Amino acid sequence: MASGDFCLPGEGMVVLQQVCSKQLPPCNLSEEDLLQNPHFSKLLLSLSQYMDESGLSLTLSKEQDQAWQEVRLRKTTWLRSEILQRVIQELLVDHYVKTQDTHLTSEDKKFHETLEQRLLVTELTRLIVPSQTKELSPLLRLEKVDLLELMPPSEDFVWMKARLQLEVEEQLKKKCFTLLCYHNPSADSDSESLKAAKVWKLAEVLMNEKQQCQHAKNQQKERMVLLEKKSATYSQVLLRCLALLQRLLQEHRLKTQSELDRINAQYLEIKCSAMILKLRMEELKILSDTYTAEKVEVHRLIRDRLEGAIRLQEEDMEKSRQVLSSYEVLGEEFDRLVKEYTQLKKTTDDKRWALQEFSKDYH
Repeated sequence: MASGDFCLPGEGMVVLQQVCSKQLPPCNLSEEDLLQNPHFSKLLLSLSQYMDESGLSLTLSKEQDQAWQEVRLRKTTWLRSEILQRVIQELLVDHYVKTQDTHLTSEDKKFHETLEQRLLVTELTRLIVPSQTKELSPLLRLEKVDLLELMPPSEDFVWMKARLQLEVEEQLKKKCFTLLCYHNPSADSDSESLKAAKVWKLAEVLMNEKQQCQHAKNQQKERMVLLEKKSATYSQVLLRCLALLQRLLQEHRLKTQSELDRINAQYLEIKCSAMILKLRMEELKILSDTYTAEKVEVHRLIRDRLEGAIRLQEEDMEKSRQVLSSYEVLGEEFDRLVKEYTQLKKTTDDKRWALQEFSKDYH
């Protein structure tokens, strides 16, 4: 796809997505956004020709690489001098420790004294800076010439320098072996020659491990960017889902709820009516199974007889009511006669019962 073409679906979209993810700052651009803004897509593709994967311009990236190369070179030089300085300091510290425990030979004492004197004078010489103005005076009013007089003899310095090289090499070898055993504990039991061979390749091994760590770190960074993009996309999808759910609730749930309730009520009403009819049908079925035609005819005859008896009883009751009505016309006199009649009847019954009992005893 040419840089001047507009962004179209397909291969151009893939290229543009790669540009947005690597050469430009993190931005959440979807395919729809790029298709709706073709001129913006064209601008992004044009900018990608003048930028590297880090987002810098090609010229600035080249200058930055040169600057970093110069920094690494100066750093290497400084590290060499710093390592040598620290090794010499450790040699002096070891000498001080040994003087407390064992008796050193005259050569060892001479070596360490010459080394310490030379190191001290050199450091003091660096501290003395020639005054640039008349107002400033040298430190303690000492000149460089005054300090050079304290230097050890040249013969001792040459002898100390030759031995110092051996001591430094031995100290560095111990440190390299210590680093090797720390990196690979199984190498502790190896011979010195094998350790030296492994130390020779240790820098390359550490560089490879550093590159692997850097590669893993870059992958983690890319995954974090991808995770952020997916999180943003996931949030947008969730918002869309919530909007759809809200729309579904408002349009399809609330509006149709009343109609749905009415239909459900009609359904329940029809179902209830059907249940009542079914119960009535079961009741009639039970009655038809219980009462046959013969039983119905017998019940009809019984009912006719009972109705006839009821009519006779009603007629008798009506006659009794008429008699009672005629008696009620007499008033209180009739009530007195009724009571007297009742008393006489009771007395007669008692005497009749006594006579019967007497007759039983007599016979």
